[in-house]
Amino acid sequence: MVAPAPQTPSALVDAHFAILTECSADGPVLAGGVSLGAHLAVEWALAHPDRCAGLLLALPAWNGAPDDAPAAMSARVSASAVRSQGLDATLAAVDAEPWLAAELERSWRRTGDDLADSLDIAATRPAPEISDLARIAVPTGIAACSDDPVHPHAVAERWAAMIPGAELVTTTLSDLGTDRESLGRAAVLAWLRSTRITHLEQ
Repeated sequence: MVAPAPQTPSALVDAHFAILTECSADGPVLAGGVSLGAHLAVEWALAHPDRCAGLLLALPAWNGAPDDAPAAMSARVSASAVRSQGLDATLAAVDAEPWLAAELERSWRRTGDDLADSLDIAATRPAPEISDLARIAVPTGIAACSDDPVHPHAVAERWAAMIPGAELVTTTLSDLGTDRESLGRAAVLAWLRSTRITHLEQ
């Protein structure tokens, strides 16, 4: 697996696209991501259909403009809090399960001074439209958590219904708290199921 390192806000999106393009120079790759990363993986796959062997999409957050999508609102509120109160106070005020608070502590501090601007980018970038999803032509696995209010399960269901041959596997945030691999495993399992369906239909 190859994952992009933290980027400055201005390079956040382009860096994801660049690393996918670079990795696919020797042959098609599985592209994937979580939340915004899932959105970007679909964008890249649509722009480079011959370089994408499949999609692993975890916790897609919305379609089209973010508007009042829970994930976008959460990112905007978090960005505002970081700017007005500072990172330490914002993290201290997080009302979440201990494992999730620890994950935010790790990832947000790793982002550094660019955190608020990066959150704003995540909150404002349009996701693929429904019509875009219908053009995906590679096996696609989607993972979602049934108890995640920020990334509604209904969004993942909509993605799975619109992407031809896509499969959805559901887990929970509770499971993710005790098994960090559960979300990725759900996406891979969904992709494997989609691969079999796609082959049968061909």
